[in-house]
Amino acid sequence: MLLRDLIQHHQHQLALLIGNGINRYNSRANTNSWDALLSTLAKSSLPELNGKLPAGISLTEFYDVLELGSRRQLKDPQTSTKLPSLQQQFCQLMADWKPAVQHQSIARWARHFACPILTTNFEHTLSESVQASAFVTSKNAFTDFYPWETYFSNSELDHPCGGFGIWHINGMQKYHRSIRLGLTHYMGSVERARARLHKGSKRLSAGGAINDWEGANTWLQILFHKPLLIIGLNLAENEVFLRWLLIERAKYYKDFPDRTQAAWYVHTEHEQDLGKLYFLRAVGVDSFCVPDYSSIYDASIWRLEAD
Repeated sequence: MLLRDLIQHHQHQLALLIGNGINRYNSRANTNSWDALLSTLAKSSLPELNGKLPAGISLTEFYDVLELGSRRQLKDPQTSTKLPSLQQQFCQLMADWKPAVQHQSIARWARHFACPILTTNFEHTLSESVQASAFVTSKNAFTDFYPWETYFSNSELDHPCGGFGIWHINGMQKYHRSIRLGLTHYMGSVERARARLHKGSKRLSAGGAINDWEGANTWLQILFHKPLLIIGLNLAENEVFLRWLLIERAKYYKDFPDRTQAAWYVHTEHEQDLGKLYFLRAVGVDSFCVPDYSSIYDASIWRLEAD
């Protein structure tokens, strides 16, 4: 089955889960890359590394090390002015990222079929590609540290699964304090999600009404209650938050099998990480192999019937 056949068959039910692969497709080497951004930041915070990621440390751990280094330089030694935080610097480095053809075609397709988009990306290329604006499902719950109730769309939604919206899992450029890059950040996100899943009378694990639990107004509602098509996402071992959520999703379906939703992880035939594919299969995510990246991002895959 081709990817286009899969999305056509499920186009009215899907939610897309999109990683940084959409930014790197057809871009120059090291352009639109988290690795490159972290290396740029390392040149000033950790000059002894010459901007290179050493072996034996994950990107999430490297960010924490960078942050420790940046805290030693809270002020410009020459002017004594306060320096921007590492999260602010990271957002500044993404300031000139622009939507490409693949952003436009995929976001346009999702909008047409009222399909929610979850993304681990921080920048706003997807929302800018369809001129989407920011909305908040519940202003009472809003925090710029964890803006999980914030989404980008062309119109306001009644609930997260109710139509097209772009939801940022790991934070967004709009709120620099929301950026989740380090292992410490991921652990904070786990604790925040765990409280909604397992604590209180309105916890998800209690099996109450689907639209009446602590995370019902956040992107968690989409992840647990929609079929997922995962593209452009490495999902390596350092993606501890998202991999933990997939484990919780599988446990939830085991307890409440009538709520089970499908999921597909799209990868090229060159994928070598068999352990990752085994893990995904164990948590209910099917592998979907394509020949190359153009089989994922080419505009023809996401063509609307009217085009």
